[in-house]
Amino acid sequence: MKRKKLRNDYHRNQRRIFMEMLSIEKELQGNAYPGRGIIIGKTPDGTKAVTAYFIMGRSENSRNRVFVEEGEGIRTQAFDPSKLTDPSLIIYAPVRVLGNKTIVTNGDQTDTIYEGMDKQLTFEQSLRSREFEPDAPNYTPRISGIMHIENGTYNYAMSILKSNNGNPDACNRYTFAYENPVAGEGHFIHTYKCDGNPLPSFEGEPKLDGILDDMEAFTEMLWNSLNEDNKVSLFVRYIDIATGNYETKIVNKNK
Repeated sequence: MKRKKLRNDYHRNQRRIFMEMLSIEKELQGNAYPGRGIIIGKTPDGTKAVTAYFIMGRSENSRNRVFVEEGEGIRTQAFDPSKLTDPSLIIYAPVRVLGNKTIVTNGDQTDTIYEGMDKQLTFEQSLRSREFEPDAPNYTPRISGIMHIENGTYNYAMSILKSNNGNPDACNRYTFAYENPVAGEGHFIHTYKCDGNPLPSFEGEPKLDGILDDMEAFTEMLWNSLNEDNKVSLFVRYIDIATGNYETKIVNKNK
């Protein structure tokens, strides 16, 4: 009897240890302002590497943006240039491709990672020269992702650089690496825990979420789940792990 109880306690504890897979749809619908967000994962059929990046805004300056394609990546651009008041922190290239690596970030650290890895630095080493954004009192975290596809294999990593619970005197650096990702699973990291003044930084490790095989359905689900007032733009890319060929979808609220 005692042995059975110990066994039951063990399995109960194991269930607590395992990360619960979230519904990304419900997660987004329940958060009016996650800020900027990165999702990386693998389709259920195991053939595609997937990433998504979205931006949101509360101010007119932040909302006055669109995603446009640039080479193999994208950049942000003012929808109405006459209304652009401060390009710093909002105009940048969120996605760039370096050989078999796809870089996705929420700021100009995309260029820092690209240049660092081009000089044989690792993803983590490249980010050592950067920290959270200087937008007091929010000190918005810098979130980044890297996808590596080579010879039919795929792995990815995510990073967040954040202030120490709102204290700008210290920068907390976290890197999460995912080797041989499981089909149908992805991870989601975003800048803000929720809406607020100041905005509270994201906490914990990237959230486990599900990925869809159908790119159109995944894009539509993400876009429709983001807060209608605050969403600005969405980028989704599906990369064939066997060939490296990719498809991209961009959705802009400003048209």
